[in-house]
Amino acid sequence: MAETASKKKSETAATKAGGAGGERRPRLLLMDGHSLAYRAFFALPAENFTTATGQPTNAIYGFASMLANTLRDEAPTHFAVAFDVSRKTWRSQEFPDYKANRSKTPDEFKGQVELIGEMLDAMHAVRFAVDGFEADDVIATLATQAEAAGFEVLIVTGDRDSFQLISDHVTVLYPTKGVSELTRFTPEKVFEKYGLTPAQYPDFAALRGDPSDNLPGIPGVGEKTAAKWINQFGSFADLVERAEEVKGKAGQNFRDHLESVKLNRRLTEMVRDVELPRTVADLERAPYDRTALAMVLDTLEIRNPSLRERLLAVDPGAEEAEQAPAEPGVELDGVVLGAGELAPWLAEHGKAVLGVATVDTWQLGSGTVTEVALAAAGGAAAWFDPASVDEADENAFAAWIADPTKPKVLHNAKAVMRVFPEHGWAVDGVTMDTALAAYLVKPGRRSFALDALSLEYLGRELAPASAADGQLAFGTEEDDRAEADHLMSQARTILDLGTAFGEKLREVGASDLLKDVELPTSTLLASLERHGIAADRAHLEAMEQQFAGAVQQAVKEAHAAAGHEFNLGSPKQLQEVLFGELNLPKTKKTKTGYTTDADALAWLAAQTENELPVIMLRHREQAKLRVTVEGLIKSIAVDGRIHTTFNQTVAATGRLSSTEPNLQNIPVRTDEGRAIRRGFVVGEGFESLMTADYSQIELRVMAHLSEDEGLLEAFTSGEDLHTTVASQVFSVDRSKVDAEMRRKIKAMSYGLAYGLSAFGLSQQLNIDAGEARSLMDTYFERFGGVRDYLRRAVDEARATGYTETMLGRRRYLPDLNSDNRQRREMAERMALNAPIQGTAADIVKIAMLNVHRALTEAKLDSRMLLQVHDEIVLEIAPGERAKVEELVRREMAGAVALRAPLDVSVGVGADWESAAH
Repeated sequence: MAETASKKKSETAATKAGGAGGERRPRLLLMDGHSLAYRAFFALPAENFTTATGQPTNAIYGFASMLANTLRDEAPTHFAVAFDVSRKTWRSQEFPDYKANRSKTPDEFKGQVELIGEMLDAMHAVRFAVDGFEADDVIATLATQAEAAGFEVLIVTGDRDSFQLISDHVTVLYPTKGVSELTRFTPEKVFEKYGLTPAQYPDFAALRGDPSDNLPGIPGVGEKTAAKWINQFGSFADLVERAEEVKGKAGQNFRDHLESVKLNRRLTEMVRDVELPRTVADLERAPYDRTALAMVLDTLEIRNPSLRERLLAVDPGAEEAEQAPAEPGVELDGVVLGAGELAPWLAEHGKAVLGVATVDTWQLGSGTVTEVALAAAGGAAAWFDPASVDEADENAFAAWIADPTKPKVLHNAKAVMRVFPEHGWAVDGVTMDTALAAYLVKPGRRSFALDALSLEYLGRELAPASAADGQLAFGTEEDDRAEADHLMSQARTILDLGTAFGEKLREVGASDLLKDVELPTSTLLASLERHGIAADRAHLEAMEQQFAGAVQQAVKEAHAAAGHEFNLGSPKQLQEVLFGELNLPKTKKTKTGYTTDADALAWLAAQTENELPVIMLRHREQAKLRVTVEGLIKSIAVDGRIHTTFNQTVAATGRLSSTEPNLQNIPVRTDEGRAIRRGFVVGEGFESLMTADYSQIELRVMAHLSEDEGLLEAFTSGEDLHTTVASQVFSVDRSKVDAEMRRKIKAMSYGLAYGLSAFGLSQQLNIDAGEARSLMDTYFERFGGVRDYLRRAVDEARATGYTETMLGRRRYLPDLNSDNRQRREMAERMALNAPIQGTAADIVKIAMLNVHRALTEAKLDSRMLLQVHDEIVLEIAPGERAKVEELVRREMAGAVALRAPLDVSVGVGADWESAAH
């Protein structure tokens, strides 16, 4: 069995103390960056490690994980990573076909090495890349220098040529299982595996050849023969000198290929004297720049807490970071308040702006607050348990939290606004929400956790409540006090972040956007979440049974089509059936075989007459619908209503989304989706549901921003938009526009609003890329204003570094000027769609706020329940339908003034589907 590094911790600990008299030798860890990143890339599926902008991170994640584990297990005093610069090296100059057989670097891998470099820089790790040399030459040079200087050297690489460097004080850690298992190669291990010394390894490799480097071997000579010859003659040089003594056909083959084998030997030898800008002494590990590292990981959306903890745990400055004194101005004079003490504390401190932190729970439409902490700028802070306050405290806190003149700073204020009413507390006077502010400053990030923001914007780490293991602890008086101190520290951090973000918002021109749009929207969404929407449990349960039956029927049909039973959920078994037994055309090759995703199955269904791909598509669709309905049923609260949670900080464009349950994943255009929507019904005391949404809002925004006269005329003509546009693009009368023409133009128009490329359009329409490009060119000939606007949008964003909506919502896109083509093109697509998508999202929020305000001012009992995509759902009180419809149409149509006027559709019914329009 392979002897692995993870199983050798005891040996590792022992070897750390080498040297004379037991004195610890300095330990140098060298990593081959390209080799390990490439292994990580193939070990982890890219589709599971991709940012919201489309940047794959699987190689980065795998490399970071291996790095953290190796630093932990080997505890080096010195560390460096070497990278290849390009395939043009002294080896390729001497042998032009060197590595020429290697396939093109996958697009998904490109750019990840550069990002790994950014992560290493934040860790203050030295990295090398030398023109004309490979990473292993750099490693060989450093290993040679370090060994001579009395170092213990560890080399992590997937290149076996590094075995020639192994000695009593140089060990190679070779990946043998993805990036999770390393085999420790010592001189003894090399001899055990090859019967050779490390010094003999390059001789052996020259005879064996190396297909991965395109170095030819000798016909009929494998590893056993190569090892036998080296042992017999002692060295490659002696073997060449005595070549005539090698008997048999293998000997003749050796003599026939002698020149190529000599070349192999020269190329296999690592260079040990590369001129480097730093010496081994310069490689001593230094404390991280933790703020920079957090920013890199946040940008890459690497949120796994285990990986982050492992990286931070091996920071040479970890101990100092934990013991660092508090930042100036963050000392707290915190008190734990008992009954009768909250009211006096608020009387003394409640006039100033306070940071508020809570511990609360919320599930299925109800919740409770178990802890509250308040913090003032002067250092005063307080913690209390709502269950322990007296009536005077209760009244004082209720009055303070509801007072619009008493400024408050919260983190994710919507959650507080949602749960506080459970205690009879209304919330007003929130002047800053640090999560929303962070979102407006940098909407592309995917985590707005308080600890990450504190580290990035305040340079301050939020320590866990209990030092034992990072977990909150309760039970003893000391533990309870630690938890109270932790929550008060959070409240103070929120307050300080509020100050920091006040300045940041001014810098990005988003102060009014927070005050006038996002904070009011947050308040409104909290009320929507509390309202929920009534659900017909019996109808949804019947739907669940229907989908379950359809799934089972599909399983039977699939087994019949295959001729035997198999697990439809197993990609491997499905691959065997489709491509092995049924011999269907091969789809895209992946590391785990030929893909069987939905696109591949649809392609197979179109390419063949075999029924199995169609059955599999139906099985997956019905299974997904069943899961959706099961989730809805589980979400029905005791009040008979479903209370979804709306998210303001998920979509970088400003759009809202929902979770628990996700109401945006219910199909709108299928019979099954419409049937599911019938399970959302009018609640007791109301007479109907009303839906209102915008017609073609993104295209109207695009027409407004581009000022294209043709497109504006198409909107104002009163005719069907896509038919009108198609008639112009295809130069035919409107009556001659068929369904296929209309479909192509609809996909084109919406595709432009979403930044779709010609390739993306070809995939969507299932047409040749050339035809898609021609269609796009023709479209732009007719609508030149749209073409000019899209070009202008990218050029302006490249110049300023950001895009902007009509309301000033910015999205910063630094990758617009990236040297990495993949990242640059992704940023260009975002520059195209962000102003259009973002403006549409802003309009929907303004419309919601206007409708809610108008309902309140008119003193109507009807109320808003949901916002899904561009649609608002309301619950109509008896006798108020006409008033509400007039109000909704007026307020939504007048949300903003566009050159292509906003068009609002309204419908009414007893359930969500019946209220469609």
